[in-house]
This record gives sequence, structure tokens and C-alpha cells, in this order.
Amino acid sequence: MSNDPPKSPTRIRLEIALAFPDEQHITNVEVPPGTNIIQAIAMSNIFDLFNDVPQEVRALKYGVGIFGKEIKEPATHLPKNGDRIEIYRPLLIDPKQARLNRTQRKG
Repeated sequence: MSNDPPKSPTRIRLEIALAFPDEQHITNVEVPPGTNIIQAIAMSNIFDLFNDVPQEVRALKYGVGIFGKEIKEPATHLPKNGDRIEIYRPLLIDPKQARLNRTQRKG
């Protein structure tokens, strides 16, 4: 039995997700350890899968998250093997306003 430390993975497997109302895609990418979220998104080429990705989305102006939890500093965050990185887009309507609209339609 060896006391050697466990070997670190040579590649990290990630999912990158981007969705629009009528089109969505999840792509898999393998990156070297030490790759941050911004680099992983660039390596995935996910923006090439869509015809017209707004520049604000490409610039990650609206943020990114992992499994629904927003990551405030994606340039310094190192994802773990198996993480799903989600690229957020602008909301079309404020969630509070959407709830109010639904309530008014029911009443």
C-alpha cells in the first residue's frame, strides 16, 4: 500500500450551457487543471453554435454561474470536474413584475 498522494486529473470535464427562448445548447469541454471559468467558456466555442449572440452575452455582462449559483469573479474561479457552467442572459421582464402580471391575470 502506497502513501503517495492521489494523482490530480490531467483534464477536467465540464458542461457549458447557454440558452435563449427558442434555442439552447449544452456542450462538453475538457480543460486542463487551473483553467478558470472565462477560459473554459472560450475553449468550449459555445458562442459559435448560435447565429446572433448579443455582444453583452459574449462579454459575460450578465454573469455566469455553476449549477444555478452565480459566480461573482469568474476570471479567478476554478471549476471542478463535472461542473455545469451556465452563461446568463438578460431577463426580458423583472421577476417581481412577472409575478404581479400573473396574479392580475388570475384575479
